[in-house]
Amino acid sequence: MCGDTTRYAVTAAVIVALLACPAAAQETESPGSLFNTDRVNALLLMLAFCGAVLYFIRSSQRGKEMYIRPLPGLEAVEDGVGRATEMGRTVLFIPGTGDIDQAETFAGLAVLGKIAKITARYDTPLMVPCLYPMPLAAASEVVREAYTDAGKPDAFKPDMVRYMAGESFGFSAAVNGWMMREKPATNIFLGQFHAESLLMAETGNAAGAIQIAGTAQPEQLPFFIAACDYTLIGEELYAASAYLSKEPKYLGAVKAQDIFKITLTVLILAGALFTTFDAGWAETFRSWFEVH
Repeated sequence: MCGDTTRYAVTAAVIVALLACPAAAQETESPGSLFNTDRVNALLLMLAFCGAVLYFIRSSQRGKEMYIRPLPGLEAVEDGVGRATEMGRTVLFIPGTGDIDQAETFAGLAVLGKIAKITARYDTPLMVPCLYPMPLAAASEVVREAYTDAGKPDAFKPDMVRYMAGESFGFSAAVNGWMMREKPATNIFLGQFHAESLLMAETGNAAGAIQIAGTAQPEQLPFFIAACDYTLIGEELYAASAYLSKEPKYLGAVKAQDIFKITLTVLILAGALFTTFDAGWAETFRSWFEVH
């Protein structure tokens, strides 16, 4: 009828499945474990590597000689700085075009500290252009500390380390213009480089500078080899600071890494041979080195 109100009530029925199936209510216990036994191989390899690093560092500190094969590019650093000193020209050092989060940038900055000490000792002008703000700040502190350690803190000038552009090709254009105007005697490119590597290396070659380069980027190495006098290939860049400083902790770490690389190479070759000739325990050998 008109004006009547109809009310509806909805009742929800909840059916508990456990009542219908008591077997589903059985409790299960998961045994807890503080150690993942599937990763024992990774733990042992890590402990072996750390132990080797500590052993060789202590051996180097006790006076044991750590041999590093001669690197012509680093042997030429002193000559390059000496040439710049005699000619009254600048040493140009570029710690790559990568940001501070790249390992190659750190390797370049480590070498920069050693070279800055040499330029400080000879009163040679030094120029360090940087692409990003963080490497700029790091390079400035590295050079300042190097000049202080050399006993010439007043010889450090803030404009030795400069910010140039914020893009790789703009950076290379600014550096190339500076090289053609100032004619540096020695150019050193150590760090992470990309497509701008050939542009800067060719310009430096045209300017008549001695050029030393190094990077771990395989696609850029042919350009440096073609346009530079000396080139550090791949991991030689990471060993450069140890080679120049001769500090025991650096030499020991490099020695341990080389030994460990040789060991892993032998194990990889052994595994390949066992698998190829279907040796009886090849599966065990392969499973032990498998990362779960």
